[in-house]
Amino acid sequence: MSGTKEASAIKVKVGVSLGDLVSALRKLSEEDREFFIENLLAATSPAYLRSIQEAREDYRQGRTVPWEEAFQEAASPE
Repeated sequence: MSGTKEASAIKVKVGVSLGDLVSALRKLSEEDREFFIENLLAATSPAYLRSIQEAREDYRQGRTVPWEEAFQEAASPE
């Protein structure tokens, strides 16, 4: 791909300062903030996207355990 920049090298200026971004994120509800972070990770991390695809395939194939079973040891008093 001569003559082109790799996607990771391209920077887009949107006219929003880091302070403005932080301020806007603080105004979001916790649920909306989590949704934003998940979307940001998905948009910037191929590994994160692969992990979601793998998890969905595991679910479709029945390779799951109930929540109670997965966290049983952590919830049991010693």
